Amino acid sequence: MQGRTVEATATRTAPQAAEAETQNTGSAPGGEPKIEFKMVTFSLGGKDYSIDIMQVKEIARAGSFTFVPNTAPFVTGVYNLRGDIIPVIDLRVFFSLPVPERAFQSLENMLIISCQEQTFGIIVDYIDRVISVDSARVRPPHPLFGDINIKYISAVVESGGDLYILLDIDRIFGRAGEAEEAGGRLSLPRQDAPHTPEAKKAGGAGGAGDADMGYQFVTDALLSLKHFTTNGITSGWVKRRYEAWKKDRGKDVQLKDEGDASAFLEPFFSPSTGALWSRAYADAVYGALPDNSARQINVWNPGCGKGYEAYSLACILRKRYPGAQIKIFAQDIDLINVSNASLLTVSGQAATDWYAPYLSRTASGACTFNPEIKEMVFFEYHDILHTTAIPPADVIFCRDVIPFLSPQGQKTLLADFREKLKGSGVVFIGENESLAGIEPWREHTAGPVTVYTT
Repeated sequence: MQGRTVEATATRTAPQAAEAETQNTGSAPGGEPKIEFKMVTFSLGGKDYSIDIMQVKEIARAGSFTFVPNTAPFVTGVYNLRGDIIPVIDLRVFFSLPVPERAFQSLENMLIISCQEQTFGIIVDYIDRVISVDSARVRPPHPLFGDINIKYISAVVESGGDLYILLDIDRIFGRAGEAEEAGGRLSLPRQDAPHTPEAKKAGGAGGAGDADMGYQFVTDALLSLKHFTTNGITSGWVKRRYEAWKKDRGKDVQLKDEGDASAFLEPFFSPSTGALWSRAYADAVYGALPDNSARQINVWNPGCGKGYEAYSLACILRKRYPGAQIKIFAQDIDLINVSNASLLTVSGQAATDWYAPYLSRTASGACTFNPEIKEMVFFEYHDILHTTAIPPADVIFCRDVIPFLSPQGQKTLLADFREKLKGSGVVFIGENESLAGIEPWREHTAGPVTVYTT
């Protein structure tokens, strides 16, 4: 396509900026700390970030970039840097940070950086200054310091009472390295790759790599915005959802904010989540429960929410095991939900549905679960990653909880499931979660419901 002219102003090299900063700040002989390196500071989404000055070639203001079709959403276009065509990346879009609206031909603040013999332009909100850094002011990164994935953070630097997040440019833009890290990097076509159909077929600009890059971008955003982990438990669903998302959204597949992430995850949640169960789903759970002649049946229900799930489960268990004494240990980290769960009332319509035998009216006329059902459920404020003193469980019912834990948290919880589940017990997880291939879990399908045993 015919490119548009790129307008650039106020361009200067990073060494010139560093010299200007040194001249402005001066130095005190004998009293200054040892300077380890210098960094260029800038803002993204209202927070302070920085890059090692050795990776910054120059600072520029530019606009009207040449658009390149079939590239990732964070690739703004290409820029003619004195005859060299370089890709331009909007770091705000890459990190799912807010991007202010600007006029079509307005100038952007841009850092020209060098990484592994390649040159990139990166757009930021505002470029501040050059700071000399003493090693004593450098701290390890921490997830709470920024709105971006910690794997892209090299360190946190304190200067003049302010904290700057030092970005790991090699991690963001690098191509070489461990195979396990490659998926988390920004994969772009080489700058000398021709933009032709043949190049696309060969994996050049707009080729198959862009689909993988978009998928990685989405999974990173889900983790950052919703704490949703994409791994073997959820990857099957995420991949299917990503393909549907692309059809709906076209090129703009990025998750710009929490609203986009919520829309992407909306189909993930299991039937009747946060509400009374439909008759169809209740029947499906009933059919998946194993035969059990024990007089005492213990059930663990992590992530019980407002209580709809725990009470619905209690009704089905009472129907399935009419002669047993049943105890449901329902837990959640939302203190308000757990505190109010025992006071849950239901609509009058439920009284005419399959719930009818398990409901009663209060003195005020409200419809609620009868005492027998309520006495089966023990609501508790508890973090499931901490040890919980419950007896061995015949049933563990934990829908749509595991993906919102860290990988280590998932391992901890599954180990706890294995320890607490009886030999004849079953585990219910969310409709779009899978433990297939994870030892020692064995998958069993009962109609529309899948359960797991050890």
